[in-house]
Amino acid sequence: MKNPHDEEYLKLLRHIKEHGTDRSERTGVGTRSIFGSQMRFDLSKGFPLLTTKKVFMRGIIHELLWFLTGDTNIKYLVRNDVKIWNEWAYQVYLEKNNLTKTLPRYSPEWTEKLNWFVDQIKTSDEFAAAWGELGPIYGKQWRQWETPKGQSIDQIQNVVDMLKNDPSSRRIIVSGWNVGEIFDLIHDHNHAPPPCHSLFQFHVMNGKLSCQLYQRSADFFLGIPFNIASYSLLTMMMAQVAGLEPGEFIWTGADTHIYLNHLEQVDEQLGREPKEAPTIKINPNVKNIFDFKFEDFEVVGYDPHPAIKAPIAV
Repeated sequence: MKNPHDEEYLKLLRHIKEHGTDRSERTGVGTRSIFGSQMRFDLSKGFPLLTTKKVFMRGIIHELLWFLTGDTNIKYLVRNDVKIWNEWAYQVYLEKNNLTKTLPRYSPEWTEKLNWFVDQIKTSDEFAAAWGELGPIYGKQWRQWETPKGQSIDQIQNVVDMLKNDPSSRRIIVSGWNVGEIFDLIHDHNHAPPPCHSLFQFHVMNGKLSCQLYQRSADFFLGIPFNIASYSLLTMMMAQVAGLEPGEFIWTGADTHIYLNHLEQVDEQLGREPKEAPTIKINPNVKNIFDFKFEDFEVVGYDPHPAIKAPIAV
């Protein structure tokens, strides 16, 4: 049986590679890009964790739980051996300490210093407090959106309340694009960039919960497989908490791109045959969205092709 989730992803991956436009951009690496795209994943047909390359599901779960706490410091991730945000915090450390020229990216000296940096985050609360902070990114906006009146809005709790009390609403939305704080992030390079997956909306129909994500900037080879799995899992968690069945996860992308130094890896993935989609078991006893723990999730039947490594553009 063909895996519809891999097929949906590979179709768009191939389209970007064959029809995208090569562009210069912020990181200096360059991308092959299209603007405006969509994928749909029916969550009743298995969990959309790609099988044409191994995807780091343990990291996805930990990152999602981290977002849901409202935390923006990488300490929790580092101490759970999740490395996906390390280079963002490390880059800020290098820039603030005038080390970017003496430690060229991915040189042996750069890597040695990165390992030291991560070890300091892991072992020293003081160092983590000083250098592990990423700024007002996802968790902050999801759980503590600050208003001009000095209030703090918990958007995730609002979603849960609306799903339970007003499920027909067309306003069940979470925004990570806080314009007042985004402006500062754009002009201050001492933080991670403003949220790429910037807005998502839940929708209930016939007792099923669906979620659509709008992503302003999409690293299609490295980042999007994570985003697909993460928001699909969040949809399933929300459905359980609200007493609904999972429906679809719909991914909508604006600038959808492949970095030019990922093209060989893309060819390798496109040459692979999808395997059967896995499923995921969620502890049915958890009824509060903030009570989920890593141990409440089990991926079943995941037999992917090997991982394909590629450098991240920071």
